[in-house]
Amino acid sequence: MQSTSDSFSPKTALSPGTLSHVGRPRQQTTTISVMTYDAKEYRQVPRVNLDEVEALKSAPGCKWFRVQGLGDVETLQDLGDMFGVHRLAMEDVLNTYQRPKLEDFEDYLFLVCKAIAPGEEENSLRIRQVSLVLGRGFILSFEEEPSELFAALLKRIANGRGRIRNMDPDYLAYAMLDVVVDNYFLLLETVGDQMEEIEESVMIQPTTDTLQELYRKKRLALQLRRALMPLREISSALLREYPHLVSESIAPYLRDLHDHVIQAIDILESLRENLSALSDLYLSSINNRMNEVMKLLTIIATIFIPITFIASLYGMNFKHMPELEMVWAYPAVVALMAAVAGGLLVFFKTRKWM
Repeated sequence: MQSTSDSFSPKTALSPGTLSHVGRPRQQTTTISVMTYDAKEYRQVPRVNLDEVEALKSAPGCKWFRVQGLGDVETLQDLGDMFGVHRLAMEDVLNTYQRPKLEDFEDYLFLVCKAIAPGEEENSLRIRQVSLVLGRGFILSFEEEPSELFAALLKRIANGRGRIRNMDPDYLAYAMLDVVVDNYFLLLETVGDQMEEIEESVMIQPTTDTLQELYRKKRLALQLRRALMPLREISSALLREYPHLVSESIAPYLRDLHDHVIQAIDILESLRENLSALSDLYLSSINNRMNEVMKLLTIIATIFIPITFIASLYGMNFKHMPELEMVWAYPAVVALMAAVAGGLLVFFKTRKWM
């Protein structure tokens, strides 16, 4: 599970805008691919250098420059300068612990979001930062490492399915955000199914393993919340604040995206409330079980108190105890003990203590 305890690159002595990778260096190299398209034509170049990027900047139609891997800081710096991206924005690209956000730089919008997927271990998340630069006629995207995150989107563009080939880059930005949000739904559905199993365990046979599982799920839900909550602000701001780069024609799609984000947040908050309720239910179940055990032990001890008194009384070694000489003294005392125990049991049942 990705955590903020991962080592950070030292930046305390560097001036603002100095580019340096912050986070785990998952991908040491940096690859750039370019996709250009319009309603009639489509072209994809899987690997280009900076000179080819410079030449393709002026190509007709929509252009998607996709950068995967953040290890080559020098290349990223040159690429940012080529597109006029502010050094502070490029600094955020390289900081893979950057909080999701949206900023307006007049000529382009800069957006950071978190793409999530289940990790290799149970109750872990694979969190990848995705940064977008939305300009006039192009999108520049940055991903921590190569992935299949946008594979379906690339296939849609290549096959000309849907309306994406007829739209501007702002629609492509929407489509990429929609893919990111859809992955949240898939993970939330998986967590919801696991919650049902935990709830059944809490109700039937709660154990310390159940409690540990609840805490692991709480940590996972907290990570999801940190990644998902800022998307509400981002989707809302895209709807109303940037008409110079986001056209009115995609407003219905952005509203739908915003609704999906709100829906995902509602599901997540419901899961978190359910986790808290299950934690309380677990503690109540444990306390109830302890109370039942204590009640049983108390009943047993209460029954044996008078029996112990009778046994200790006749265990005294006094010579002049008339009952000691009686033939039926022993069975009579045993019968008395049984009668006392039986009477106490009947009394407990009438008081509904058993």
